[in-house]
Amino acid sequence: MASLFVIQGRDQGRRFELNKPVLGVGRDTGNAIQLHDTEVSRRHAEVRQSGDEWVLVDLNSSNGAFVNSDRISERVLQSGDRVQVGRTLLIFTGGEEEDVEDLSQIINIVGQSPTETESRIVRSIGQEEGSRILEGELAGENPWLARARSNLQVMYRTALAVSHTLDIDQLLRRIMDLIFEWVEADRGCVMLVDQETEELIPKARRTRRSMGPEERIRISRTILDYVLEKKEGVLTTDAQEDQRWNPAQSILKMGVREAICVPMQGRYGIVGVIYIDTFTPPGRNPQTPGGTRFTEEHLKLMVAIGHQAALAVEDTSYYSAMVQAERLAAIGQTIATLSHHIKNILQGIRGGSYLIEEGLKGNEADVIRKGWGIVEKNQERISNLVLDMLTFSKERKPDLIAADLNETAADVVELMQVRARDHNVELTFRPGANLPPLTFDPEALHRAILNVVTNAIDACEHAELGRVAVTTRYSIDKQIAWVDVEDNGEGIPAEEIKRLFTVFESRKGARGTGLGLPVSQKILREHNGDIRVVSEPGKGSRFRLYFPASPPSDSSKTLPLELP
Repeated sequence: MASLFVIQGRDQGRRFELNKPVLGVGRDTGNAIQLHDTEVSRRHAEVRQSGDEWVLVDLNSSNGAFVNSDRISERVLQSGDRVQVGRTLLIFTGGEEEDVEDLSQIINIVGQSPTETESRIVRSIGQEEGSRILEGELAGENPWLARARSNLQVMYRTALAVSHTLDIDQLLRRIMDLIFEWVEADRGCVMLVDQETEELIPKARRTRRSMGPEERIRISRTILDYVLEKKEGVLTTDAQEDQRWNPAQSILKMGVREAICVPMQGRYGIVGVIYIDTFTPPGRNPQTPGGTRFTEEHLKLMVAIGHQAALAVEDTSYYSAMVQAERLAAIGQTIATLSHHIKNILQGIRGGSYLIEEGLKGNEADVIRKGWGIVEKNQERISNLVLDMLTFSKERKPDLIAADLNETAADVVELMQVRARDHNVELTFRPGANLPPLTFDPEALHRAILNVVTNAIDACEHAELGRVAVTTRYSIDKQIAWVDVEDNGEGIPAEEIKRLFTVFESRKGARGTGLGLPVSQKILREHNGDIRVVSEPGKGSRFRLYFPASPPSDSSKTLPLELP
């Protein structure tokens, strides 16, 4: 489905699907695409479907509508177009689906065969070694080629710097370091455009030497305005003779002898500027009188570096917007799922309360007991839900103490006997013989086993003779303990086993929360263990909960985990 995704503005991270023939864009709540942007009109524009195409139509808004920086009254949108209304920037994605060749039928990854004569890898290099081809000088190399290779090295290192981090502050500091390795600048800084105020905000600075309070970096507004308006990089090598800066005489007064200022021009506009200069404090003689350090070649390379940095900043912002969108979607899914489950629990409590009320009216003890049983069962359900939510959402370290695994598992089996009888399921426990006390978190493991046993009982609900067996074992040699929960229930198809531990994926329909198995897996992984599932539809399942453990006196001798 076609959509508009907000990558800049107060609604950053929101995605609007184009699911109606006409969708309004504006601040009013009646708009399908409502934007919380004070520079957007109440009814700013409309997105209209025309056959297989989508058309953006400006509704005579005060600030206009723009597509790819061009003001429009009406424009057919193409996938990837940048739509700007007010200070909000959106990306249009077309919903068309192209026929894609199934390359998996043509390209195969084959296993190693001991009989075939495979190609042998004779050499491998990493990025660092690969970049050395750009270093050093070659015999007889002409100056032009040497400069070209030097410039290519700078761009290669810049590309590596912007690809290795999603932290914008770290990225900008690294770029300033690279610039100072290559250019004999005294001072420099990077400023980014604030999305709300459109003002330049300093984000990184670099100086060749320490500066006193009187030598703080002061940048000419004249230069910045010129760069932002013209979208061009500028170089001045003689502040006294450059007519563009004379009206303010700001460069000369601030001790700047040479300056380069370039825009950080990305895909969607200017995100900031990079500024470097040579500096002589007013009243002092320059260290290199009459000489220049910056050339037109420096300016060209600075423009290229500014573009690379801008792309990285945009990519990081886009990634942040995507993360925010996924987080909002996850929150929405969580609220919807839990609300539905809590509603079912409340309906159960309401039904039990009704029976209690009717029993009190007629003084019928059996009806009251029945009603209280329903209330009590739903209280347990909501208690389990809250405990699962707390366990899953909170990072914790197991409270490791000496405990009896047989005792922990036996308590779960005893607790679940009533539920098993209600489902006509035989629940048995086979404790491990001579199982010593082990070091683990008994409370957490109790919960993990409880969730798995509950699922096993539910899986046998429609079995003719449902059976669930809980077994404990311990390997002294491998120092691994495990609990097997086996049932003869409906079984799980192979394609569904991979989704068993996905949050809110439940095979019980409205009766399940989709939290039980993810919580159990999280507990086992906190013990450096895991859960292994073997199942066959129609024949039942076996869940093995395993974790490294040792007797309290041997806790320092735990061996590497080897799956039992």
